[in-house]
Amino acid sequence: MKAAASKLTLMHERGKKMADIKRTGKAIWKGDLRAGEGHLSSGSGVLRDQRYTFRTRFEQDPGTNPEELIAAAHAACYSMALAHALSGEGCRAEQIETAATCTLATHQGGFKITRIHLDVRGRVPGLNEQTFERIAKQAEQGCPVSNALRQGVEILLQASLV
Repeated sequence: MKAAASKLTLMHERGKKMADIKRTGKAIWKGDLRAGEGHLSSGSGVLRDQRYTFRTRFEQDPGTNPEELIAAAHAACYSMALAHALSGEGCRAEQIETAATCTLATHQGGFKITRIHLDVRGRVPGLNEQTFERIAKQAEQGCPVSNALRQGVEILLQASLV
């Protein structure tokens, strides 16, 4: 198997580096923290005016919250980074399933995202557990969302084959 690149790089067909990609999100909040409410949207329109409140964030009311969105984004990005790292080793995953748990904790009178736990399970024919774990760790180091969060957030990784 080939050695995997430690960084995720994408190239055009002609071998030139792709232009920077910019994605957008928007949120509007009205009112104070406890009684107010907000709506968030993604630039693609996949999320449109999704309601969020104090209770959806800090309690268990139905609805979304920033930490849930970070967890979903991290799980998606890491799954793609792992697929890329596996390809770099000459392997093809039949399936990669990543669950991300984002921990919001009290910190110095406020709140802080302190940890994200990635639990990944992969179905990769012909690959042993030890090699999968090594590639999974390499993928976490190359994951753009992991790298955006790395300063100040502990990222835990648990990888297993299914």
